[in-house]
Amino acid sequence: MLRLTHTDSGARRGILTTAHGEIETPVFMPVGTQGAVKALTSQHLEEIGAEIILGNTYHLMLRPGAELIARRGGLHKFIGWNRPILTDSGGYQVFSLAERRKIEETGVTFRSHLDGSTHVLTPESAVDIQWTLGSDISMVLDECPALPSTPEVIDRSLELTARWAKRCRDRYLEKMIPGPASSDRRGLGGQGTLQFGIVQGGTFPDLRAKSAELTVSIGFDGYAIGGLSVGEPNETMYQVVEATTPRLPVDHPRYLMGVGTPIDLVECVARGIDMFDCVMPTRNARNGQLFTSEGPINIKNAQFSEDDGPADPACHCYTCRNFSRAYLSHLFRAGEMTGGTLNTLHNLSFYLDTMRRIREAISFGRFEDFRQQFLQTFSRRALIS
Repeated sequence: MLRLTHTDSGARRGILTTAHGEIETPVFMPVGTQGAVKALTSQHLEEIGAEIILGNTYHLMLRPGAELIARRGGLHKFIGWNRPILTDSGGYQVFSLAERRKIEETGVTFRSHLDGSTHVLTPESAVDIQWTLGSDISMVLDECPALPSTPEVIDRSLELTARWAKRCRDRYLEKMIPGPASSDRRGLGGQGTLQFGIVQGGTFPDLRAKSAELTVSIGFDGYAIGGLSVGEPNETMYQVVEATTPRLPVDHPRYLMGVGTPIDLVECVARGIDMFDCVMPTRNARNGQLFTSEGPINIKNAQFSEDDGPADPACHCYTCRNFSRAYLSHLFRAGEMTGGTLNTLHNLSFYLDTMRRIREAISFGRFEDFRQQFLQTFSRRALIS
């Protein structure tokens, strides 16, 4: 459960306890798809204050394999990270394969994007794999229907997701039972691990309400909102979040999956979200876009080639303390890997610092003032970049 320490209108600050330590919320989780946050080491992540990272079950199960990771001592030891890890179920990646997969009541059969080999992912095996990895927070297997879809398609999908969620919870609880009945368990999961359910329902408020009711009735340690940030307008996403969070337990963490821009983080904290993940700060860094206190800039633009200022004058990260925009522009143009590292360090530092400032604003009852100032400053620069 989430121990709330402060609230400010819809925004919440709290502490989430896991097997590998406490997490201050609201929190942003850097994405380590294949057991690594691209361009950074675990030391980098610790130095910029990352409290939890996300691993991708689909990719890790295919390469190098969950059992191999378990033989190396589990995912934490394998990647040299002693803080919490959340792993997804692999569902989103499987369902994005389109013609490479077949959905049935039992689960989904799919062909690997690596070598075309056939695999089966069921609710039970999704739990088993994450347990084997030793995840602190594991996600249930859900179906991710393409948008736009009709209400009828979304309804059938969310009902399947709810049935799968119940099977995931049953499997998880079975593994948590101590004694002889669990003596054949394999993996590194155990006491202190958490399991989150996922609310689906597309952009239809009534279907989101139905999915939330079904998911909460099963009883999870936390609840995620899935199926957003897939092309719908931002305002639609905000409306769905605002309608869904009141239907989730107050004392459980709320996780908005795959979101988003800095503005999305601020807007969705205002609507009661506690946890976020997104590839945007790392992916955009490698493509030359830096997030700053005044909005995004494209370091590859010619205007920065002789700019001796830091990426963000308001930032105190390693990149901004030591290197100029001119140097970062040169690294990008030269295709140097160091550029990707320095840009990623800055972008993640900006995201994590934004979350720190959000937490402080909530504590002092000034979140709305922070929100308005952030939206005005960041949006203005975004329009002229």
